[in-house]
Amino acid sequence: MYNNSAFERLVKIMDQLREQCPWDKKQTIQTLRQLTIEETYELTDAITDENWKGIKEELGDILLHIVFYAKIGTEQNQFTLDEVINGVCEKLIFRHPHIYGDVTVKDEEEVKSNWEKLKLKEGKKSVLGGVPQGLPATVKAMRLQEKAKQVGFEWENKEQVWDKVEEEKAELFEAIASGNREHMEDELGDVFFSLINFARFLQLDAENALERTNKKFINRFTKMEEQAFKTGKPLQDMSLEEMDAIWNEIKKQSS
Repeated sequence: MYNNSAFERLVKIMDQLREQCPWDKKQTIQTLRQLTIEETYELTDAITDENWKGIKEELGDILLHIVFYAKIGTEQNQFTLDEVINGVCEKLIFRHPHIYGDVTVKDEEEVKSNWEKLKLKEGKKSVLGGVPQGLPATVKAMRLQEKAKQVGFEWENKEQVWDKVEEEKAELFEAIASGNREHMEDELGDVFFSLINFARFLQLDAENALERTNKKFINRFTKMEEQAFKTGKPLQDMSLEEMDAIWNEIKKQSS
């Protein structure tokens, strides 16, 4: 439940830190940028792990950053915290005419489609224009595909998408046969893009799926190192067959 006094307390603390703390006084929007990116990734890690305690903590850190940027914006006579909050309120009201107006929608897909049409009315020149250039490639591919879908640029079913995966895979092997590395990279990218599209049709988060695999690999590889240490034979002295045997045993234990 939201408590207005809690938010006011945070704003007051931010004001005090900005005036009295040597570190906080020196910060700019540029110096905070990388820290904000790190905090966002820490939040995504907590979400992937379904670590609710961590999610709560990281949300607090991100909220602090929002208040910090607003404080600097006020100092620079660019905007106030109230303007930030009221701006997003107005945007939400405008982009939800089915709630705050007389528009009727049948499902969430129609809501998304209307959202993109309204953004174009706000001056956006392309439905893809709202996708940040700095996003990680996997997340960016997902967002680009979701945006394109809102104007009807979308396959009808997952079978068609998988056919596209197979088509792109065949083109990748043709590129490999040619030996042209730039062509190979282009075609490999097309395979990735198609697989991400397939994940969307399965209603799966491709970025989160890959991160789960990363975490699983780290866990199993670390255990393999520990197992090798116990035998007195480090991994670098083992054959691939020996390592694979340990890997498969660890895999069985975690399945």
